[in-house]
Amino acid sequence: MNWKRIVLGLFLLAGMLGVLALGLSAYVVSSTRARVLEAEAPPPEDLDCILVLGCGVRPDGSPSHMLEDRMKRAIQLYQAGWSDVLLLSGDNRKEDYNEVGVMKAYAMARGVPEEAIVLDHAGLCTYDSLYRARAIFGAERVVVITQAFHISRALYIGRSLGVEAWGVTADLRPYQHELFNRCREILARDKDALWCLVKPEPKHLGEKVPLRPAG
Repeated sequence: MNWKRIVLGLFLLAGMLGVLALGLSAYVVSSTRARVLEAEAPPPEDLDCILVLGCGVRPDGSPSHMLEDRMKRAIQLYQAGWSDVLLLSGDNRKEDYNEVGVMKAYAMARGVPEEAIVLDHAGLCTYDSLYRARAIFGAERVVVITQAFHISRALYIGRSLGVEAWGVTADLRPYQHELFNRCREILARDKDALWCLVKPEPKHLGEKVPLRPAG
């Protein structure tokens, strides 16, 4: 058995997989770049909602810096008239961990009325949040709020699921572990690009919920 050839073959295979992973990630970014808007730009017409993607909450119940900045940006767009509905989507799978509850409290403390807020407690991941935005809440035209490293994946998923989505980034300060987040996002883009081919249902669906009261 020629171990040198085997090792060389494994290295070549790893290199090819690495190039494929980087190429697919780069495609996700480049194919959605035109859908990323500035907060000061004119909003797209007839948006169904401003979709805010959840992320970490601290043990004391306060939002992480990333989540706080997403909410700040969403409130800015709400006040500028982009949409009259905030759809807050996050993880509430445990009784003592409630991203959307923290997000709602943050928005209401800054003047957003409760009737303008819709909660998605089962947005366990980016794919689930975009899938449920359309399947449960009937959102077909949305602006997505998250950080720049994450926005391309969210928009790619939305387009693949039939959601006409634009994005506005919420990078209002430096964050911890930025290099780690960017590297991990490469694999996350690859994984979700494959999911978008298969289009599995999210872990939780349920009855439809209107974004606005009937009538």
